Amino acid sequence: MYEILSVAIAITLSTSVFICVKWRNVRCVGQTPVSLLAFSAILFTSGLDVGLIMFPLIEFPVYAAEQDYSFTNPLAIEFGFWGFLVWAFYFLTTFYFCVVEPKLGLFQYRPIRWLNNLIIIATCAFTAYLFLSYAPSYIAGITPWQQYLLIALIIFMGAFSSTDIRYLKVLSLASSALFMLLTLVMIWASGASATAYLESMFNIGGYFKNIHRFVSPISDYHGWYLFWWFAWSIMIGQFVARFVSGLKTWQLMLALLVIPSTALALWFTTLYYYFNNGIAVTGLLRWAMVILGIIFVINSLDSLIRLYTDNLGLNVDRLGRSKYIAGNWLLIGSLVLLYQYTPFKIEWVGLVVIGLYVVIYTLLFKHRKKLRDSFALADNS
Repeated sequence: MYEILSVAIAITLSTSVFICVKWRNVRCVGQTPVSLLAFSAILFTSGLDVGLIMFPLIEFPVYAAEQDYSFTNPLAIEFGFWGFLVWAFYFLTTFYFCVVEPKLGLFQYRPIRWLNNLIIIATCAFTAYLFLSYAPSYIAGITPWQQYLLIALIIFMGAFSSTDIRYLKVLSLASSALFMLLTLVMIWASGASATAYLESMFNIGGYFKNIHRFVSPISDYHGWYLFWWFAWSIMIGQFVARFVSGLKTWQLMLALLVIPSTALALWFTTLYYYFNNGIAVTGLLRWAMVILGIIFVINSLDSLIRLYTDNLGLNVDRLGRSKYIAGNWLLIGSLVLLYQYTPFKIEWVGLVVIGLYVVIYTLLFKHRKKLRDSFALADNS
């Protein structure tokens, strides 16, 4: 299974580089262009979820202790699992849905369309399931029933938010601002000097020195992450592509590689300083992390519910607000229980996505002349 994963990563990363060189000056425009500030907020909050907030303090001790990760420090490992190269997957799919899909319409083929939306629904539910699974690690004393009630409320809020695009813009900008505010507050609360904080951040350099190691699974856990990112990749590209406002190809790639990774570097460095100096995250800071994690889950659910309902034509205008919210709440809630009580895993979804990549690559090869001619026409215009 990991051999398939490694080959898929190599092909997708190579394709991203090829596109950025071959069509570097092609302008990418989505259906609903927004300002660069709004795009940056949507890009960051739609592509990341509760794991960003909740995982590092749990994972740092593992990365520090296990032999698989001994080639560098825990901060570099964490950054490598979430940042930079991972976003090259999303660049590939964002470029595709901005530039290629409007020309070929491959995702309008019925089998591809339905498979794509099943993938989106399954991954949407996995986002909620992760919060359900890790809530006891952050909310002391929470009971199982309280966990289920909380996740039911979160799913409801995500479905409600997805009923109007205005909620997404407000939620994305607000969650980005709150994220940066929490980062600054936690830096201040740690007592770290500017020099000490920067010294901690320099540990991220261990990722770039060993970047080749992150192209294939370092461990089973890293493999799980990579399958998770593959599961996300097509739908994130679909969603983010809607909001691109005329960036050139090379600018789009730079935006996807740098904007989320910068925020990740700041946050992970902050948590690593706490871990490395034995500072416990308690009280209001811990609750602030939980609340921000909940907002991130709602934001992710909003993005994904909006995407698959639009794709399937099951939007608010067609169903009505009440039926729309209730239907999505029941669907996502049922799949969360499927993850919880059956062997169903995100790795299976990732494998299906890799299979879908194979289908799309094959169809692109079949339609290569049409695609080549359309790019030539765009270059001449």
